[in-house]
Amino acid sequence: MKSVLIIGVGKFGSHIAKRMSEMNCEVMAIDINESRINEIMPYVTDAQIGDSTNVEFMKSLGVRNYDVCIVSIGDNFQTSLETTALLKEMGVEKVISRATNDVQMKFLLRNGADEVVYPEKQSAIRIATKYASDSILDFIQLDSNYSIFEVKIPKEWHDKTLAQLDIRKKYNINIIAIKHDNNVNVPYPDTVMNKEDIAFVIGEIKAIQKCFKE
Repeated sequence: MKSVLIIGVGKFGSHIAKRMSEMNCEVMAIDINESRINEIMPYVTDAQIGDSTNVEFMKSLGVRNYDVCIVSIGDNFQTSLETTALLKEMGVEKVISRATNDVQMKFLLRNGADEVVYPEKQSAIRIATKYASDSILDFIQLDSNYSIFEVKIPKEWHDKTLAQLDIRKKYNINIIAIKHDNNVNVPYPDTVMNKEDIAFVIGEIKAIQKCFKE
């Protein structure tokens, strides 16, 4: 069971707190806003009102004992930056901070954040990629180059096996799973593609576009 400290429980932070609680994590939530703490209290292990830039308050929480600290402050970047730097100075092993633009991301990384999440940008990229294509149903970005795409099976794939299609050699992408009748299975070279199948493909966006003629 992981222990998590979530600093800032606005809409973004509260979603994280509730989800991690559902996944059986021990969640401590802190926020300077009393009403937010009252709202999140039923969903977390513990919650406190406090200033995350106050050294004594942070020491009282024993921040070094948490497996991960998530700085999800979205309405005050100065506080977010100071909190991130303070957590690292206090010896926290894993600090994840939220950014709302590219400049904030750079400053957070320079000031100790081990990872920066940029929910607005990530959501925008996901929506743009999904709705710019008739073939792509959804996708998960793995890094700046590779993603996993959920795609419709094109007509030319119908009733053919993976070995016959050989898309790995042709397009440098891999089919890692097939959804058939709402069941997801790992495919084999002799797996036959059906008209209603959905494929989960890993590769670069340019390779996906070339393969699906987007």
